[in-house]
Amino acid sequence: MIYQAVWIIALVGGMVMGAGNASIDHRLPDTVMPALGCWFWQDKEFMPDGYKSFIDTVSAYSPYNMLTTSIRAPGKEVTDTDVHEQINAAARYARNKGLSLVMDLDVRLARRAFAAKYPGELQEMLLLKEIELSRHDQTDVVVHSFDLSDHYTHRTTHYIPLHGALKRVYTYDRDRQEIDPGTLRDITVQCKILSLSADSVKVRLPTGKEAGTSLACVLVSFTHLTPDVFAPHLIDFQRDIINSYRDVPLAGVCKDEWGFPPCFDGNPAKNQFWYSDDRARHYADRTGGRDLLEDCLLMHFGFSGKENERLMAINHFMEMSWQRNAAIEDDFYRTVKKVFGSAGVVATHPTWWPYPDMREFKKNGLDWWMATRDWAQTDEVTPFAVRSALAKKWHSPLWYNMYYSKNIEDYERSIWRYVLAGGRINYHPLYPAKDPDHAAEALLHGNLMKAESRIRLLNFISQTPLDCPVAVIFGHSCAMNWAGPAYNDAGMDLADEFWRNGFPADLIPSSEIETNSITIDDDGWICYGAQRYAVVILYHPEFEKRDIADFFNSAAGGSTALFRIGDWTRDFQGRTFQGNRALPPSMISESDTPTLLKKIFTLLDSLKIQRQSPATDSLRGFKHISSAPPTTGFCRLIDGTLIQIAGTHQVSGDPIQTHIQIDGREVIFDALGLAAVKLDARGQLEAMAAGGLKYFHCADQKINLEERIDLALWKSKKGKWRGVVQDRTAEIPSSLLAITEEWIRISSPPPLPE
Repeated sequence: MIYQAVWIIALVGGMVMGAGNASIDHRLPDTVMPALGCWFWQDKEFMPDGYKSFIDTVSAYSPYNMLTTSIRAPGKEVTDTDVHEQINAAARYARNKGLSLVMDLDVRLARRAFAAKYPGELQEMLLLKEIELSRHDQTDVVVHSFDLSDHYTHRTTHYIPLHGALKRVYTYDRDRQEIDPGTLRDITVQCKILSLSADSVKVRLPTGKEAGTSLACVLVSFTHLTPDVFAPHLIDFQRDIINSYRDVPLAGVCKDEWGFPPCFDGNPAKNQFWYSDDRARHYADRTGGRDLLEDCLLMHFGFSGKENERLMAINHFMEMSWQRNAAIEDDFYRTVKKVFGSAGVVATHPTWWPYPDMREFKKNGLDWWMATRDWAQTDEVTPFAVRSALAKKWHSPLWYNMYYSKNIEDYERSIWRYVLAGGRINYHPLYPAKDPDHAAEALLHGNLMKAESRIRLLNFISQTPLDCPVAVIFGHSCAMNWAGPAYNDAGMDLADEFWRNGFPADLIPSSEIETNSITIDDDGWICYGAQRYAVVILYHPEFEKRDIADFFNSAAGGSTALFRIGDWTRDFQGRTFQGNRALPPSMISESDTPTLLKKIFTLLDSLKIQRQSPATDSLRGFKHISSAPPTTGFCRLIDGTLIQIAGTHQVSGDPIQTHIQIDGREVIFDALGLAAVKLDARGQLEAMAAGGLKYFHCADQKINLEERIDLALWKSKKGKWRGVVQDRTAEIPSSLLAITEEWIRISSPPPLPE
C-alpha cells in the first residue's frame, strides 16, 4: 500500500537542515500520509484560468497535499473534450504549486454520454401500486415517477425519469397482510395502457368480476438518467473514462458515494425496487430461475405459506446489491492502478447516508467494507466504529472523513476528536455557505490549519490504526431483511456502548467472513487486518450461511473470546436451521445486553486491557446519534503508540504537562496540543511527536528546549534517528542535533487574512 513506508523519508515538500536559504514548504513529504482538502468545480472553474484562484489560495494558506476534486457545474461531463482540457490544465498548474489533484471520474459525471451510447442499459425503478377493483366498472390507475437528486445532481441534471413502462399486473385476494397464492393471476394482457410518459403511467384494469378477485397490483417501471448498476457495459465504460485521462498528471481518481440513485427514507413500504432486465437475469441465475417481478410482489406483501421463500428472495436481492456494487468499486480501483500506477490514489468515500441503516441498504447494499480503497475513507457523521474498522480492512494507518459544517467551531472540535479515533479530516468547504465562491477559504482563517499542521506530525510516526480490542460482527443479511427479526439493526448501539466505556470497537458485517477478510491467525486470534480481537460478538446471525458457523467453530478455543446476541433459526435460503447448535458451545449467548456488556467489561479488565478515553461526546445528524471521543484525552494504536491530545479550549492546542505510565515506565511531556510516544520491547524510545514541545523525558532520551518546537522523532528500520521540525527557521537546537543531524524542516501555512 502507498504512503505506508514513512521510514523512507523523501525530501519532497520539506527541506533538510543545512540546505542553505531554501524556502521551507508547508506540505508533508510524499512518503507520509497526506493532508486532504476538497475542491468542487462550479462554472467559474471552467472559465479561462478559472482554476488558478483556488489553487493559488490553497497552496499558500493550507497544508493540503492533495485536493479531492469533483465537478458540480451544470452540463459538464468528464467525457467532454473541453472538460478534459481544463482538468489537464488545472492538474499541471496545481503540480507546479506543490499540490496534486485526485479527480472524480465517476460514470455519473458522464450520464448523458452513457445514455447516448447504451440507451438500453439505464437504471429502472420498479414501483408497485395496489388498487381495489370495482365489481362492475373498470378501474383506471395512475403511477407517478420520482425526480431523484443527490450531491452529483444538486446543480446539474437530476436522475430524471426518461420514460415509463408497464411491466405486469397481478390480481389476488389478500388475507390480513399476505396474498393467497392460490388466487394469484397475471392479468397484464387484460389491461389497457392509456398513457406512457416520463411523469406517469396510466393503466385501465378490468372489473373485479372479470378478474375474479378484489385486489390488483400494478407493477410499473421508470427508466432514469443514470447507468443501470447491472448494465453489461458499465464497467467497460468506467474503464474507458479513466483511460481517457491517462495523459493528465493526476495523483489519482475519485469514486464518491457509488450505488443506486438515492432514497432518503429507505422506502419503509417496500414497494420500490431498483430493477432492470439485466438484474432480473442475474436474479434468475442465482435463484434457480425465479421471476424477479413476481418475487418483488412476494417481497412486498408476502404469500401465505411461503414465508421461507420471501425471506430467501429478500436475502438474494439485497446480497446482489452489495456484491455488484463492490465489484464495480473494485474494478474502478484496479483500473486506476493500471492507468496511473501503483501510487495512484483511489478516493474518496463509499458512504452515502452516513449511517448503516435502511437508506444505505437500498443505495448500495451496505458495501462500505468491500469498496476497495488505499485508505479508509468515510464522510459526514459516519460512526467511529465504522471508520476504525475500515482502517483495519484497508491496512490503513489513518482513516479520512470528508467533513463539512456551517460552523467553523464544528471543524475545530472534529479535528481533535478524530485523532482520538485514529483519523483525520478531508476538509470539505463550509456548507451551506453564505458565499459559496469563498466557502473553502473560510477554513483557512484563524488557527484551524495550525491545528492540522500540528496533528499531521503524527503522520510521521503513525504506522498502525487505532487499537480496538472488540469487534461487533453483525449479520449482514439479517440487518437488511425487512421480514426478519432484526431489520435495520446493524449493531451500532452495541458498538457505541464499548466506545462509551473506553473500549473502542470495530463494526464489521458478517459478509467479511465470507470474503475471507476476517481471519484466524496462527495464535488463535480473530483478526481484521493487523487488529487482533480480545472479544468478538456475533450480532443477530439469522439467515447466515453455514460457513459462518464453520468459521466460529475454527476460532473456538483460541485466543479470542466469543459471544452472541440473537438467535439463528433460519439459513440464507429461509429454511429452518439449528444455527445456535451449529455454533461452538463455548460461544456465550446472552439475551440481556446490559448483562452481556458487564461480562465482557469484566473480562477485558481481567485481561488488563487498558481503557482509552471514553467516547463521551456525540455525533449528531442524518436522524441518528452515535458516540464520539472528546477533544481532550488519550488513545492507543495497535503498535503501542500512545497519543494524548488537548484541544478543548484553544483550537491550536491546549497545554499538556503529563507523566504517562507505559508498562511501568514513565514518560514526561510538556507540550501543546499533542504528545505521542512509542516504546520498544525494552522500554526504550522508538518514536515520538509533540506540538510545541518544551520538555520530554523517557528512559534513554531527554529533550529540554529553550523555545517550544513542533517536532517528530523516530528510528528508521536501520536503527538510525530521523526527525522533523516545524516552523523552525533558526538553527536546530544542539540538544536535538545530539540525537541526529538528519532533520527535515517543514512549516505550517500562515492564516489567510480576514
